[in-house]
Amino acid sequence: MKLIPFLGFNGKTHEAMAFYAQVLGGKVTSEMRYRDMPPMENTDGCGEMPPETLDHVAHSQLEVGSAILMAADGPSSGGENSTTINIDVDTVEEAERVFKALADGGEIKMPIGETFWAHRWGFLIDRYGKPWMVNCMKQP
Repeated sequence: MKLIPFLGFNGKTHEAMAFYAQVLGGKVTSEMRYRDMPPMENTDGCGEMPPETLDHVAHSQLEVGSAILMAADGPSSGGENSTTINIDVDTVEEAERVFKALADGGEIKMPIGETFWAHRWGFLIDRYGKPWMVNCMKQP
């Protein structure tokens, strides 16, 4: 299991992650805009997003040695200037177990399910008001 800080920004993710890469001596290894995301099941993809946010960053990943920092603009990150803990696990069963336990007494924002990037992904606010994402990633 890996615990990965996930930073939320309001339109500044690209700029912030480039800055952190420079300062920390790392490299941004992944960046995707909302407009480039494929539609998810039962949605029109980014069709419901305001047009001015389609060029915002949906996912950015910075790597410094073995350390990882992730970030995004907007709702999937838990809001403006927030920090979410992303849990990366190896199995679907572990993802579902951890998600269910963290959600107990909390609020599920995005139910755990399959996405184009993960066998399982879900987003919740735990009973203490802290945002969490649970991922069981697909291999690229």
